[in-house]
Amino acid sequence: MEIQHLFLSLTSLLCLSILLFPHSTVGICYGRVASNLPPPSNTVELVKSNGIATVRLFNTDPETLTAFSGSGISLMIGIPNEILPSLANGPVDSSLHWLQSNLFSHVPPNQIRYITVGNEILLKDTFYNAYLVPAMQNMYKALQTLNLADTIKLSSAHAASILSNSYPPSAGAFDPNFLPIMIPLLQFLRDTQSPLMVNVYPYFSYVNNPQDVSLDSVLFRSTNITNDQNMAYDNVFDMTVDAFVYAMEREGFAGIPVVVTETGWPTGGGAAASDENALAYNGNVVRRALENVGTPRKPGVGVEVFLFDLFDENEKDGEESEKHFGVFGVDGVKTYPLNFN
Repeated sequence: MEIQHLFLSLTSLLCLSILLFPHSTVGICYGRVASNLPPPSNTVELVKSNGIATVRLFNTDPETLTAFSGSGISLMIGIPNEILPSLANGPVDSSLHWLQSNLFSHVPPNQIRYITVGNEILLKDTFYNAYLVPAMQNMYKALQTLNLADTIKLSSAHAASILSNSYPPSAGAFDPNFLPIMIPLLQFLRDTQSPLMVNVYPYFSYVNNPQDVSLDSVLFRSTNITNDQNMAYDNVFDMTVDAFVYAMEREGFAGIPVVVTETGWPTGGGAAASDENALAYNGNVVRRALENVGTPRKPGVGVEVFLFDLFDENEKDGEESEKHFGVFGVDGVKTYPLNFN
């Protein structure tokens, strides 16, 4: 009987600790630049069966949104870059209509955690730079009209290259060319209590600069420590995230959280691309999020992450490796034994 009481007490303590200290979210990106993907309805079941609670969608495809509707899966939904001018230049009513017709007619608002307004605009679609913050402001006012501005957070996903300096992390700084966009964006994020969203790929840091970036340092197994401001770094992921924290502080914006909207490792098509390395990288990213490891700059504060990608995308442009980031095969079988919980 005493053992039973002890077991119940420990169980209650564990449940309380989970409530008081929830772990960071681990989501997955559902890229669809491929010709051989299973139907969205099958994909929803795959996501649910693997205990994945959050999914990032890059557009508002009606079939995909409808498949996720009512599934209990939380969504990050992207507004394509080319939509931004009409949202920025139109009245708030236009943004309201866009939300109603493209999102809420397919999926209930309580399933939407984030809306990403554009993706990597500063890197590859600079034509849209001037429209970014005005589009976000109109979307925010539309969400306010619907009393959803507190539950659905707006941000925009950026490539890590918006930093002009990221090493050491304390020297993190935004590219001066992007500051006319970044300053009002950061002001918006602070005012609306929204995160800075960044796509972080230590894999490409290694491939593009193997002389200075070791494979061990990107796979979380380095024994070499970089000391910076009395903080010890042993991996590129932490360095990159903290470089963004320092870059924001440099511009007077402390306290804005960082959400990693893409990170992953390829299983083929490039140097060091393998199932083994993909498991080592993604496995550590997941574990550290679930255990709220945080970074040296913010220890114990888990980083919310979205793994890239659910499936390989055989029609992606760019390097061959970019087609091989999938955690699952199109048959629903894991490419390597990654656990999400």
